[in-house]
Amino acid sequence: MFRRDLRPDSWFFSFLVGSLSRSLFAFAALARNQTSKGFAPVTIETSRHMYEYVATALDWWHADRYCEQHFAQLLVEPQGNEQASFSKLLHSHHIRGSVWLNERDGVLHKPKRRRNHIVPVLVFGHKTDTKYVKVLSDFPALPAVTACAHLQWDTRTQEIATVFSYAVPAFINEFQLRGFVDEEGFVRFALIVHEHHSPYLPVFRADGQWHHFCVTWQQENGTWSIYADGKRRASASGLCAVGSVPQAIYGQGTFIIGQDQDSLGGSFKEKESFSGNITDLHIWQKVLSVEQIEKVRSCWVVEQDLVFRWSSNTLEVESTVQEVTAQFLCPGPVEECRVFEVGSSGFSYASCLQTLPFICLYRKDAYWQLKKAHLESSHSLVGRVNMLAERTVIPESIFTSDVQDMNLSVALGALDVLATVLKERETSVLESSDLLSVLQLLKQVSDVEVQEGEELKMLEQLGQYYVEVTELILEEQNIETWSSVSQVIRGPMAVVELCDKMVSLLAPLLTAGRTKIMVQHGNVGMEVRKLELGKQLTSEAYLVQTSEKDSHDLIEVPAEEMQRLKARGLHKLVVKNMWFGYSSLQRCLSGTDNTVVFQDTAASDGGQKYLSTVVGTAVISAALLSDYQEISTSVRYHLQHHVQDLSNTPVGPICAFWNFSLSPDAGGMWSTSGCSVVTSLPDSTACFCNHTTNFAVLLQVYNMQRTTKEELTLQTLTFIGCGVSFCALIVTFILFLAVGVPKSERTTVHKNLIFALAAAEALLMFSELAKTNQVVCFMITAFLHLFFTAAFSWMLVEGLLLWSKVVAVNMSEDKRMKFYYVTGWGFPVVIVTVTLATSFDKYVADTHCWLNIQTNVIWAFVGPVLFILAVNTFVLFRVVMVTVSSARRRSKMLTPNSSLENQIGIQIWATAKPILVLLPVLGLTWVCGVLVHLSVIWAYVFIVLNSLQGLYIFLVYAVYNSEVRNAIQRMKDKKKALSFTNCSHPINYLSSPRNTTSWETGRPSVAESALSSPVQKDPPVKNITNKGNFGAKIPMGISSIMSPERPAVELTAFKSSGF
Repeated sequence: MFRRDLRPDSWFFSFLVGSLSRSLFAFAALARNQTSKGFAPVTIETSRHMYEYVATALDWWHADRYCEQHFAQLLVEPQGNEQASFSKLLHSHHIRGSVWLNERDGVLHKPKRRRNHIVPVLVFGHKTDTKYVKVLSDFPALPAVTACAHLQWDTRTQEIATVFSYAVPAFINEFQLRGFVDEEGFVRFALIVHEHHSPYLPVFRADGQWHHFCVTWQQENGTWSIYADGKRRASASGLCAVGSVPQAIYGQGTFIIGQDQDSLGGSFKEKESFSGNITDLHIWQKVLSVEQIEKVRSCWVVEQDLVFRWSSNTLEVESTVQEVTAQFLCPGPVEECRVFEVGSSGFSYASCLQTLPFICLYRKDAYWQLKKAHLESSHSLVGRVNMLAERTVIPESIFTSDVQDMNLSVALGALDVLATVLKERETSVLESSDLLSVLQLLKQVSDVEVQEGEELKMLEQLGQYYVEVTELILEEQNIETWSSVSQVIRGPMAVVELCDKMVSLLAPLLTAGRTKIMVQHGNVGMEVRKLELGKQLTSEAYLVQTSEKDSHDLIEVPAEEMQRLKARGLHKLVVKNMWFGYSSLQRCLSGTDNTVVFQDTAASDGGQKYLSTVVGTAVISAALLSDYQEISTSVRYHLQHHVQDLSNTPVGPICAFWNFSLSPDAGGMWSTSGCSVVTSLPDSTACFCNHTTNFAVLLQVYNMQRTTKEELTLQTLTFIGCGVSFCALIVTFILFLAVGVPKSERTTVHKNLIFALAAAEALLMFSELAKTNQVVCFMITAFLHLFFTAAFSWMLVEGLLLWSKVVAVNMSEDKRMKFYYVTGWGFPVVIVTVTLATSFDKYVADTHCWLNIQTNVIWAFVGPVLFILAVNTFVLFRVVMVTVSSARRRSKMLTPNSSLENQIGIQIWATAKPILVLLPVLGLTWVCGVLVHLSVIWAYVFIVLNSLQGLYIFLVYAVYNSEVRNAIQRMKDKKKALSFTNCSHPINYLSSPRNTTSWETGRPSVAESALSSPVQKDPPVKNITNKGNFGAKIPMGISSIMSPERPAVELTAFKSSGF
């Protein structure tokens, strides 16, 4: 029954203020406990992880923040087979009881902290027929409705009380909520719609505390529900007119708080009036979901389909109703969080607001990287910041810092000092510990809870400082520092996550008169804007002016997408945008292996081969929110290319976004899902993606690769050329052995060069057939490496032999030959052996039987070749200089009165002849290989010159070699002489002075080692012995005919009879 001895109104006001004060005091005590110093964590090391047990009890949210701010994560639920062993591990370190867990796939959707909320509170002191509050709002027809509020129920009466009533001319009791306190001490609610009454059902205990309720109803089937403190307490269907078509709640009615209307807007009765306190009443033209009801309970307003928002300006308050503005501590989330029971190795659930010990989980490499950064720190930046702030803004040790609930003014002061110090040290490189300390502070600032009533100008200034600090730590001199802490922070995109939290804090700055907030400093920018989906819908673009003239980056939501969102019933949206210009962020992302999207190569017909992927543009992001929930929508973005060192390299643009859920240990990776290239220009790319997140354009770097037709042509030319060359080399080698060419340094070097080159070209012709057999392919690669290196080594010997003909060398012939053999065969064997020993697994290429050009193995061939080509180039240059000088003197001596044109012609021929003769023999045609990557034409030239090297050697060493020709002629003469001797005078041939002079008494001289006239018919000259070292030998010509007393000095490593 209703008790008449009511206390005065002041009792309710005192009760209201007292309950709010007690809540705030309890919250402050909890915060002090959560930020108390002296944490003494216990560290446990395993083979893969480091565990840090923190004995100080925190709620789940603060425990999670503690681990996050220490670059770790809250302990993840152990797998089934790991639970017992992990529990024993904790026992061995004297850890007992319950600890918080972070579920592997669980996502907590509820607000993470209780928040202070400044609101008008209506105080209905006692039951009366005069106290009421009228809602000044025009209600539309409501086919569905949700009404929510916070209230304190007067526990002194058990009479029925009307919380609110909505009346229209057709139905006085169109929509009404009433309740009473039952004998068991529970408040029971009943809902009335179209004068149809639901039963009274218990919803919360009548304990004098604040409770939150929501009631919902929808026209279809008359389904209704009642929620209290986030839980659904009652629900049913059929709350509508029986036997008739369900009708929506009529519009344009009168809404009264605290009284039951017996007539439209009046005829109140004391016994049905409300006694208690009420605040935060909101009404929607739809049925809210459970998640949305929980948000409303935590004082977050759902904007979508909101028809009435709680505000003093929309209320007509009767004079005896007290209206007070109070700081209301919103209820925390009621979601239960996972708990690990150490003793029983089992799991349970507890309220997330309960305080428990917890364990932070580190990856082992990240933990020791963090330790290393701390030990190597000079603390110069931290000390400077704390000195300027005259307090501890940044703790010196990352491991001992506490969880701090910063307010707006503290955060603003901290970032102000930090930005000042970073600008002072703008040109210096941050230490690893300094960067980690700055990131730790940014984490704390991004967790700031903006309370209602705080100075919003401070919030905008906080955003300015946040962007400035972010831009300063992303400067290019800090690239190495970012790379050094990549394991700790899970990649450089961690700073993007922090900025995303910060831009969300700027939303309270949006008002009816200010619909866009933009903050930009250097290479970092962020924007938050409010959108009204009205009749005129246009695309919404975030335009960023870059440092380049007449160029910009942008991201936009297309107009057709805005129309689609409006069709879904959305009317008010908040858009968040961020932009990170080209800086150390992109360079770090390009330099980490986990950021490569994929490793597939371009099609062979495309003429390109994939090399690598780099981030070639700014990183830009967009997100649309409705009622603090992100909405999926498509976007278009256009970004300028910023990679300067790829101007002459073919690249393929890829539209991609950063997916934090892929490879979470590395902080995520790039993905192309749902994104495509719209247009691509040399300096920019436009993309379309069917979702919102952080975007960029990745540039796949290629080298020019030949088409299939070109490859087939080049392979055919190589096979034919190598075949001709191999046959020519074999014939030349046989001739040297069969015709009896006199043995000398020169012929020995020729034979070794011919053998090495013939073996290499034979293996090269058939190497394609061995690709399918891994063992055979490996062996062929090793022998190809050996014989090609040996061929070049003997080309070097050819150059050294030629040098010995130009410059006197004080070394005996035997010693020279030993040196030549060591150079020609020993050097290649050493190179191949060392390469196999150090790079066995990376030795062979993936697609053919040759050295792997993707690794440093290729330098085991290219390095020696470049050295040999450099030496032989110098030798050739020296030979040409000597030959030209000799030709000039000879021309003046023999034909002193010749014309200038004739002398020039003689000198040109004197220059061209040794080049043409020696260029292939010394291997200098391989210089064309340096130009192959420029054009396929150079590839054709290279193959023709080098695959026909054997044919060229055959022509020079055999066909036009006077020694070989004389030996063949001798064989012919001997054959004729033998057949003539059989008939008459065999002794005459044996005493032939010609043959004695040529082969027995006429030992090859320096003069005979040069290029001579095509057919030498003069008698052999006498040996000329130079005594002493006179420096360079001065030849008189290439094909001069000299008297026996003064023979010409000829300069080649072989003796030819013509060219």
